Amino acid sequence: MKPKHYLLAFLCLYYTLPAFSQVPSLERVEPAFWWTGMQQPFLQLIVHGDKIAERSVSLEYPGVTLRQVHKVENPNYLFLDLDIAATVAPGSFQLRFSKKGAKDLQYTYELKARNTAAKAQGVTSADLIYLVMPDRFANGDTGNDIVKGMQQTTLNRDSMYYRHGGDLQGIIDHLDYLQDLGVTALWLNPVLENDQPSASYHGYAATENYKIDRRYGSNELYKRLVDELHKRGMKMVQDLVHNHIGSQHWTMRDLPSKDWVHQWPVFTRSNFREQPLFDPYAAAIDKKLMTDGWFDYHMPDMNQDNPYVRNYFTQSHIWWIEYAGVDGFRLDTYGYNDAGYMKEWAEAMKAEYPQLTFFGETFVHGVPNQAVFTQGNTLNRGFDTALPGVTDFQCLWAISDLVNGKKPAQDGVTELYNTLANDFVYQDATRNVVFLDNHDLSRFFSVAGENLHKYKLALAWLLTTRGIPQLYYGAEIGMKNFCNPDGLVREDFKGGWPGDPVNKFTAAGRTPAENEMFDYLRKLAGYRKQHTVLQTGRLMQYVPENGVYVYFRYDDSETVMVIMNGNDKAQHLPPGRFTERTQGFSKAVDIITGKEQVLADTIVVPALTTLVFELKN
Repeated sequence: MKPKHYLLAFLCLYYTLPAFSQVPSLERVEPAFWWTGMQQPFLQLIVHGDKIAERSVSLEYPGVTLRQVHKVENPNYLFLDLDIAATVAPGSFQLRFSKKGAKDLQYTYELKARNTAAKAQGVTSADLIYLVMPDRFANGDTGNDIVKGMQQTTLNRDSMYYRHGGDLQGIIDHLDYLQDLGVTALWLNPVLENDQPSASYHGYAATENYKIDRRYGSNELYKRLVDELHKRGMKMVQDLVHNHIGSQHWTMRDLPSKDWVHQWPVFTRSNFREQPLFDPYAAAIDKKLMTDGWFDYHMPDMNQDNPYVRNYFTQSHIWWIEYAGVDGFRLDTYGYNDAGYMKEWAEAMKAEYPQLTFFGETFVHGVPNQAVFTQGNTLNRGFDTALPGVTDFQCLWAISDLVNGKKPAQDGVTELYNTLANDFVYQDATRNVVFLDNHDLSRFFSVAGENLHKYKLALAWLLTTRGIPQLYYGAEIGMKNFCNPDGLVREDFKGGWPGDPVNKFTAAGRTPAENEMFDYLRKLAGYRKQHTVLQTGRLMQYVPENGVYVYFRYDDSETVMVIMNGNDKAQHLPPGRFTERTQGFSKAVDIITGKEQVLADTIVVPALTTLVFELKN
């Protein structure tokens, strides 16, 4: 997530940090409930209420022990350490808060039986991820467009900064469309409540950790969406933000302690430079600015040295898996977090859910700069991050340079080749997520100069290279615009709102060019879904020649040959150079057109085209 400027919101926050708010006697307990039989018996509850720290705490339930009660700087908070034995039965008990001369406060705490439905399945190279910005995809329930009492109640589809009304029901209503396209996993930009006064639509400034934004629906509707995905054999990727919260987050409105977030004498922004994190010659202040500086005025930077902060975030993420059945996580602004905490977090997730996968956003330049964040300590950083994979920006920069005209064809395809040749620095590069665009980047159709041939060239690469492919909503119909500002690449998907004059969810509503893109992508995605060779097959690539890049995906049963011509003229490719992989095959079948090519003959590769062949005897 890239920063924006909201000075007023910051000033309102900054000058009220030391104050403690007036709150109800027992305002909340989080997490509001938990489960029996969890791998980790430890549970820390955060309790918020008016001078709640003046009260003693007790509970009685077989197998549940109140180990310790922690008080912090703000008397409106308590942190309760509970041990939940493996033998504890599901049920409820009373948390009792007592004070001499005052009536006891009580909270009924429930321990539920564990969710035995599908969950934490992990997202792998067998999947195709589709990224949706919920506010801009489809409005399935106009009744929640404006919620009284929230700070931003303006609804204006003509503004890129106001909310447009997209919601979870709108996504549920179009799951058939996604499934038909070949999507197997859905990644939503954050859907936790963002009760911010400005630009609350993007979701990256959460004001709650356990509550879906009411303008999207409810916790129950989110769970229903995940259930609907699972019924279709699809998965849910939840977008997590460890690094920061919104300035109006409930804990910011009544800070537990000054060290809940990173404090500076004056507002101090991150330097947004990842190099000091691994630079052997780095200055300490540069590293501190990177990790402790605020992302933006309205995004307070969490102090992950604080153990209560760590527990609060980690437990909320486990809660969403167990409650809703989430299958994987995308970790926003990964490099800005405390590395020790992120390692601890990853190990806790894997201990509880061994099949769970997650990938970190690494908006950097340079393969080593990206790979250093991944697990295995392959680049001698000094510790294992336990992060399986990252968003592969290096592949994106390479394919972008090929299609945007900044480099000649030979240099462009060679950059792509070189990027993959450096995969030895990863423990397993197939866990990286490859993509052409997202909510922070220019639409790739615009990057390609709205040239359909270049666009299809890149789509074919995306769905045949190694890793986990990810599409951004509307990529299948060539939605366009450059990210200047970001709102231009976050437009509504036409047809998702009642009364839209056209409906791009249907073939009848799309232009001939849009249908050509849609059909091309669907064919590629369908083939990939049905042929494991493009999911888990090995990769062999050849040094590019004359602006032509050739690589193979192969396993014990299938071989696919991919030929990318980056030139604006057709190229004639002699096949003899590739006998190491073509030996034993006599023909190649184009998976898009069905046309056959005799492998012994010269292959004519049209200009700006990626051919994808299935090799046959």
